[in-house]
Amino acid sequence: MPKPSAATFHLIYGGDPYLNEQTVRDLRHQAQRKHPDAETIELDATNADHYAFDEAVSPSLLSERSIVIVSNLQNADDKLGETMVAYCKQAVNNPAEASVVICQHEGGIKGKRLIDQLTKAGAVKEAVADLKKADAKLNFTIQCFERRNRRIEPMAAQQLVAVLGDKTGELAAMAGQLCFDFDDNPITLERVNQYLTANPQVDGFRVADLALSGRAADAIIAMRASIEQGTAPIALIGALAMKLRTMAKASAVRSGTISEAEAKTNSWVLKNATRQLSGWTSDGMRRCIQMLAWADEQSKTHRTNQQQRTNQLT
Repeated sequence: MPKPSAATFHLIYGGDPYLNEQTVRDLRHQAQRKHPDAETIELDATNADHYAFDEAVSPSLLSERSIVIVSNLQNADDKLGETMVAYCKQAVNNPAEASVVICQHEGGIKGKRLIDQLTKAGAVKEAVADLKKADAKLNFTIQCFERRNRRIEPMAAQQLVAVLGDKTGELAAMAGQLCFDFDDNPITLERVNQYLTANPQVDGFRVADLALSGRAADAIIAMRASIEQGTAPIALIGALAMKLRTMAKASAVRSGTISEAEAKTNSWVLKNATRQLSGWTSDGMRRCIQMLAWADEQSKTHRTNQQQRTNQLT
């Protein structure tokens, strides 16, 4: 959440789309608490012109100031951009009477010149994290709980990231739901798994963990139950492939063939995969990778007997 600020002109730039939206929401709520009588006006720079912006930031019969949310700043035309820069300079010089403007830019080079001009004019730029690295996703997950004055066990946070790391909004919602439904502090891995059992990815990872740890019978039972509940066989194959690729990287790092940096995998993921290497040989791993490639190809080209092929693979 952005820190409370006296600034009246904000630029929210790039990063993870969910975090970008969240930053805008947080700033909007801060402004509404500070100016409860202000009218909130939303503009889309894709189709709004400079007249619409001028009208939005000007005093009205209802309120002396407004809270103006401008989305898609990267699409603003030159005239709108010039008007915004001029108003930004005015607002910085007289913040007590200025409307609050919160601009949202999706990132990238389009509209970058306007961003630079507004920043130079005094706008406060909020660079949003992109959450592309596993460590960043893990930190975000932990922060979701900290914002609610709660904690989560490291392994539980890692499980959430493994399953929902590419869906930031769902990850944040899951954190909120766990905090609402359970008083545990910290939230445990058991609680997380309890909530994620309906997710096909979780079922896939569970089957993969059982299979790769040598518990073939348990893995097949879990695999069949998962398919009966609606999980696509190709999703289970994908989870097995992901786990096996990580184990292959862990094996290569352990043997000195590649470095951790070259593995391009988070350190805690490699550490967990290394623990699973016990009992595996290079030849065994090679044969499993070949089997995975065969099962993947068969499932994509032949729609029948997918469960049988997944059963053989497991």
